[in-house]
Amino acid sequence: MREAPRNDRITMIAVMCIVAATIGLVVTTHALQEKHMATTKGTEQIMVDIGISNSDGDTDDELSEQAVIHSNNNNGSNVMEHADVARPASDAEKLRFEAEQGKLEGTSVATTAAGYSGEGYVTEFFDEADSVHIAIEVEEAGLYTLYVGYRAANGYKESELYVNDAPFGKVVLKESSSFTNTKVTRILLEQGKSILTFTRGWGYFDLDYVELERFDTSQLAAAPITEKLSNSHATPEAVALMNYLNEHAGKSVISGQQLYTHIIDIEQITGKRPAIVGFDFIEYSPTRAAYGSRSSEVESALSWHKQGGIVSFLWHWNAPTGLIDEPGKEWWRGFYTDAVTFSLADALKDTTSEQYQLLLSDMDAIAQQIKILQLNDVPILFRPLHEAEGGWFWWGASGPEAAKELYRLMYDRFVNEHKLNNLIWVWNSVDPAWYPGDDVVDIVSYDSYPVAGDHNPVANVYDALVELTGGSKYIAMMENGSIPDPDAMEAYGANWGLFITWNGHFTLDGEHNSKEFLHHVYNHPRVITLEDLPNFKEKNENN
Repeated sequence: MREAPRNDRITMIAVMCIVAATIGLVVTTHALQEKHMATTKGTEQIMVDIGISNSDGDTDDELSEQAVIHSNNNNGSNVMEHADVARPASDAEKLRFEAEQGKLEGTSVATTAAGYSGEGYVTEFFDEADSVHIAIEVEEAGLYTLYVGYRAANGYKESELYVNDAPFGKVVLKESSSFTNTKVTRILLEQGKSILTFTRGWGYFDLDYVELERFDTSQLAAAPITEKLSNSHATPEAVALMNYLNEHAGKSVISGQQLYTHIIDIEQITGKRPAIVGFDFIEYSPTRAAYGSRSSEVESALSWHKQGGIVSFLWHWNAPTGLIDEPGKEWWRGFYTDAVTFSLADALKDTTSEQYQLLLSDMDAIAQQIKILQLNDVPILFRPLHEAEGGWFWWGASGPEAAKELYRLMYDRFVNEHKLNNLIWVWNSVDPAWYPGDDVVDIVSYDSYPVAGDHNPVANVYDALVELTGGSKYIAMMENGSIPDPDAMEAYGANWGLFITWNGHFTLDGEHNSKEFLHHVYNHPRVITLEDLPNFKEKNENN
């Protein structure tokens, strides 16, 4: 399913970029440390609570060598005892810090399950406020790879990670009936002591320990590019757009916003307009049109293109048939798995069936809209069957094989039958089992929705996308709630080529992205806005 790296050119570029990446890491690290100073008061209080404060306050030196175990006894009071904090044995070794030596809030220490490390493990992540604060210490500032030891006997789980009180993304815990170890992400740490906090998330998992391993910055590869579009007949405009994306990969991040009417909101807050606007073919779905839905998305996309912007489209595809249409499962929710009876697997089994033919006719309806854009020389970042591996949309509910078959069917029908050559094809799942193949994909992507205000660079997912194609495809964040901080992306070597913030409260509630943060992003020297884009028509003619 996944091929090895394509050629030596990528390796050569990576080597050339190591020095620049290392220098940039030092400069950006300082900037990030300054930026996170506001979080230190809460972190210092936790350190005082567990006796490892870096300050010269009342906490004595003896306690600074210890962590405190907090566990809940039967009457709910805290029982505290001291335990030595792990210390580095050598630079080449992982540093292990036992979870049971942390400060527990609502959780408890258990020893009933076999195979744990140390003196126990933390369990009972049941309520929303349940968490554990684990004190860690490193002798040198820099990037570290974070691992966790855990058990998730009740299926796939997620926790939320905080580093010194700042949210830092999801911790994925795959199902495991016994204690196991998984790599989480890389984190940027200052010299000395820090606090890692794991919250309930999905709950019902056991946390055994965390480990840190110094990250070798020579592993920071050059940002992948897509050397050639999958469609050999791609329009000059599509080729020019892909070349522009490649040109700025690893150097800049291109700003984007879902919903055309949000452009004015972004401009009022930041003084800039996004380079990309995301549109949706949703209302062109035949089963929505049958209920009277109408759309002007294509007309809006044409207008945005004339202003010099980049156009992106996804398709919340209302199922071709089988809409349940009852309270809570209304017809307009027909792209959700739980709102339809339509089975993709069943439809694909028989190409002569009515269900299969309805799949084709739905595609044909969308193809007609894309043709309007092609006739007007509009290249499109096209992301069909998004978030398939989640299973919450019907096109992912039948599993990876059916989803891949549908994607390839759509690619063939659009490219070979309808001659739609203005599309840059974007795949939107990370799991290799779902990848439809390099021959039908131009860009690989991820939709990021961390907790509100979490602007971490999502380096773990970025790395997974690099691995997915052996570093041969441009990498994009096609949807996001909180925008990754451009400074963090640079420091962590997470070279997302673009972001597109989802509409509504993700843009305007001030919690996912505050006005101050939006201004910071849109006026950042590494962020490309509409004002920075070239005249693609002239650029294409000159080429």
